[in-house]
Amino acid sequence: MKKKINIAIDGPAAAGKSTISRRIAERMDYIYIDTGAMYRAVTLHVIRHGRQVLDDLDDLDIRFGTGGTTLYLNGEDVSEDIRTLEVTSNVSEVSSVPEVRRYLVSMQQKIAEDKGVVMDGRDIGTTVLPEAELKIFMKASPEIRARRRLKEEEARGVEIDLETLTTQIIRRDDLDMNREISPLSKAHDAVLLDTSHMGITEVEDKIIKMASDLLKGD
Repeated sequence: MKKKINIAIDGPAAAGKSTISRRIAERMDYIYIDTGAMYRAVTLHVIRHGRQVLDDLDDLDIRFGTGGTTLYLNGEDVSEDIRTLEVTSNVSEVSSVPEVRRYLVSMQQKIAEDKGVVMDGRDIGTTVLPEAELKIFMKASPEIRARRRLKEEEARGVEIDLETLTTQIIRRDDLDMNREISPLSKAHDAVLLDTSHMGITEVEDKIIKMASDLLKGD
């Protein structure tokens, strides 16, 4: 059987984690898991039905479609709905709820048991997959991340200005880094990648090389 590893990619909002993780998973024929999308799905559920739904998370059915680009919440494709500004503004708060983190972390760990997973989020290398063979921590300045997010929002037809996005990103960084449970932080053995002035292909190739070197070493 071909040797496989787990790859954990962490970093703040709009650092490019999802795009890079998806491309790496495709090239390596691995499973891509966007944990941020899972927390967004729970946040959407709370927005729709109120915080009382957090009392019984077992009723939630969160599944990814082929390739990890489509996400289903209780059978409904919510891939677009979880990317709204309302969800973005509330996801850090919902993510900090202990019951939410325990529920989703358990689900994520089970998915990764057989290896061959590329998982991105805020606490993958520190909490979800602390034994991952390759850990990456991606970062970029808030201003650069805001410009990246602005392009995404414009592509979706959302009208928002750069200053507002920058403020939102800085606020979310503060919430993510200072929450009590599983705060955003770099694992001690993670490789730090500042993507501020790196292209997507450059970042992708760098991580692929690190993964290939690990697999050759075994």
